Amino acid sequence: MAKLIDGKMISQQIKDELKAKVATLKEEGKDICLAVIQVGNDPASTVYVGNKKKACEYIGIKSLAFELPEETTEEELIGIIDKLNNDNDVDGILVQLPVPKHINEDTIIKSISPKKDVDGFHPASVGALSIGQHGFVSCTPAGVIQLLKRSNIEIAGKECVVIGRSNIVGKPMSMMLLRENGTVTVCHSKTKDLKDVCKRADILVVAIGKPKMIDESYVKDGAVVIDVGIHRDENNKLCGDVDFESVEKKASYITPVPGGVGPMTIAMLMNNCVEAGINK
Repeated sequence: MAKLIDGKMISQQIKDELKAKVATLKEEGKDICLAVIQVGNDPASTVYVGNKKKACEYIGIKSLAFELPEETTEEELIGIIDKLNNDNDVDGILVQLPVPKHINEDTIIKSISPKKDVDGFHPASVGALSIGQHGFVSCTPAGVIQLLKRSNIEIAGKECVVIGRSNIVGKPMSMMLLRENGTVTVCHSKTKDLKDVCKRADILVVAIGKPKMIDESYVKDGAVVIDVGIHRDENNKLCGDVDFESVEKKASYITPVPGGVGPMTIAMLMNNCVEAGINK
């Protein structure tokens, strides 16, 4: 039976470390401030924004909330981002995605200063990661790396397979594992013999977006399985991309859903904010 990698506990450790760091910065007269912009009132986005505000409050980070109506134009949104880019009191800027259809997501991501891009989505941030330079990294893959490191799971020299090639998870995940000296294969919808490729993995990171798709037939004995997916099953219960019950019997370590990767995303966002404040 696999050991559970407890994302709730590890994310709490990180938040407590950040809380202490922020308290020290305050004593030095430095305040950390995150600006969160939400356009429209998508229910899932509202929940995520609420969680980010709670995390800021816990750690001692000031949060500015911009809750804009659905009909806000792209120009209006860019105008607000420009002001925040030029505000020295603001360390990080986050635009909650998705934005309404009439606003171009890429244009918005590019309008955020790379120095304040705490989501790690700006092309300059992604470019820095790809050539091994300092920059903000996407929060979910950064969280996965912390889960592995803080569970004392060695990445160097291991065969790592990432299923999924999204800009937010799959691609940065593969680059971060490579940076940790893993041997990395990226799989996607056009990969042939997916099962065979996955069965080579010492560390299997699943970000495919299909509920319970990966069962024990994709996993080699003793593999570490990280499930990035989040869905609701036919009984309205939360589940991931991995069929937890069958894979748990075969893996050495596994992340649950909920309580695995999810809590780490916000912890790493907070970490990026603190880094932005220290390095400005």
